[in-house]
Amino acid sequence: MIINKDFTRRYEKVPVEIFNDSFDASVIVAGKIAEIIKNKTKLGQHTVLGLSASSSSIQVYEELVKLVAKKELSFKNTYIFTLDEYYPLNKNEIQSHYRFIKEYLLDFIDIPQENIHCLDSEIPKDKVHDYCEDYEKLIEKLGGIDVLLIGNMGFNEPGSYYNSKTRLITLNYNTRVASASEFFGVEYVPYHALTMGIETILSAKSVFYMAFGEGKASSIAKLIEGSVNEQSPNTYLQNHEALEVFIDLAAANDLTRIKTPWLTGSCEWNDYMKRKAVFWLCKTLKKPILKLTDRDYNDNGMSDLVTEHGPASKINIKVFNDLQHTISGWPGGKPNADDSTRPERATPFPKKVVIFSPHPDDDVISMGGTLARLSEHGHEVHLAYQTSGNIAVFDHDAIRFLDFLRDSSKIFDFDNGKSDQIYKQALSDLEHKHPGEPDTEAIRQVKGAIRRGEAKSACRYLKIPENRVHFLNLPFYETGGVKKKPIGPDDVAIVKELLNEIKPHQIYAAGDLSDPHGTHRVCLLAIFEALEQLKNENAKWIEDCRVWLYRGAWQEWDVADSNMAVPLSPEEVYIKREAIFKHQSQKDRPVFPGTDKREFWQRAEERNHNTALLFDELGMAEYQAIELFVRYYI
Repeated sequence: MIINKDFTRRYEKVPVEIFNDSFDASVIVAGKIAEIIKNKTKLGQHTVLGLSASSSSIQVYEELVKLVAKKELSFKNTYIFTLDEYYPLNKNEIQSHYRFIKEYLLDFIDIPQENIHCLDSEIPKDKVHDYCEDYEKLIEKLGGIDVLLIGNMGFNEPGSYYNSKTRLITLNYNTRVASASEFFGVEYVPYHALTMGIETILSAKSVFYMAFGEGKASSIAKLIEGSVNEQSPNTYLQNHEALEVFIDLAAANDLTRIKTPWLTGSCEWNDYMKRKAVFWLCKTLKKPILKLTDRDYNDNGMSDLVTEHGPASKINIKVFNDLQHTISGWPGGKPNADDSTRPERATPFPKKVVIFSPHPDDDVISMGGTLARLSEHGHEVHLAYQTSGNIAVFDHDAIRFLDFLRDSSKIFDFDNGKSDQIYKQALSDLEHKHPGEPDTEAIRQVKGAIRRGEAKSACRYLKIPENRVHFLNLPFYETGGVKKKPIGPDDVAIVKELLNEIKPHQIYAAGDLSDPHGTHRVCLLAIFEALEQLKNENAKWIEDCRVWLYRGAWQEWDVADSNMAVPLSPEEVYIKREAIFKHQSQKDRPVFPGTDKREFWQRAEERNHNTALLFDELGMAEYQAIELFVRYYI
């Protein structure tokens, strides 16, 4: 634990560096690791690295590979030990942590094979105990781990002992659900894992802990500001003398100096910070905006706000009006109306609108009410589905689809038995596929067709003509597995071509960066890069285009961040639900549910209703539901 003399960090118990994005953090960490290896090599000493298969480490591995390729770094005198591994699991399976580190690092560096020590999940169970003890002894024999690079505490479940060492552990249900996307279903996730223990982790001479994205915000807040307790194993790291934490702004979101900076010192009171502080104060005191008093501000660490911009009544009215002006039942702009205080401009009307959807159902789940409103108002709405979403279809749904195709071909006699051949081949492919193995290309095509049909059905229900429904099938997604390829020029070119063809006045895109398998993040980057290129090419239509970001099924925008709030009536909530229902393969039990067992329509309705309740509590009009959007400036 550290005693922080910086008042803005007074709640923080360990050193943490916050970066704008994961790339900047990864370059720094890779540089630190490289420097340690070089310095020890100069002294004729070896380096022992502990590595994890966390997604937060990927860019670090890529940077280290670059240094090796440029002959600026060598791993010839380095030993590697892995943090954890599922058990039992063949090391060549796509879910294997050994395979992860091999494909991102080991295959591209000059490390001797005998220096690589990855936890072996194929060891017979009766030999696991001795194997784990030998693993610990080998680390100790080599002088201990010099640097441990992690993004979590391995598979040390809540309740793990402080003095635990490398061992076999039983995974709890939440961990198995969180891993379900990797294995194409929670039923295929192993019940056990091998992991370094808490004592093993704390024995490392240096620990670099990396976490990115708002999905990590809660665990990071516990690590940095919480109390040490066995129910949150990462808090044990507070007792490590050489811990460094590297996170991005999204992961830092729940830290006091980011979430409520007025509690940690002076604050720059711009309009955004006023809104953020006032909404927090309303929530804390359970008061609407217009009922806050000078004393409320003074008693809750916001006396300087009242002193500089008060009295309270003046601040209240300003924030109240700003919030009220974000509410609009005309997401495409209201024709022949004063738009000076509206989130969208009145002209042109109707507008050309492109709604990007990472998967074929994100559009209706996240902004189905707004989508229906745009269509109802007569805008030229285009739907752009960025990926096929084929990995999220159950095998039995694919068989049912092919069975229908086979039977209908017999009735109408249109393919000379080809459907029967395809059906038999598909059955054979699925029968020979073991749990967790990617689908064959043929099966992926079938599952993609299922999702395209469902998307078209939802669009027809919302009165979107089929010629305005675009399936982009971005190449980065088509790996057959949860692990995707990096975004590439081909992905950007496809997005760019569509935008140049339509020349929209409005773009809606998924800003939900906590998507479990990262597809939303990559899809958004493809859009941003396409817009950047078009801007540099002086595409004239961009000057009159606005970009609105919605959230997916996992989280909602903070009200303080939102620039447009679209209220929904009970009838419109029903329309949104029916549009979601058109995606039948995702109903009842989606393949990748995350930790929330509810169906997507239930999550969406609760989220939208809770947002409406929050507006009501702040003193706004009472609505059934509200969808929020944040404006992105090109």
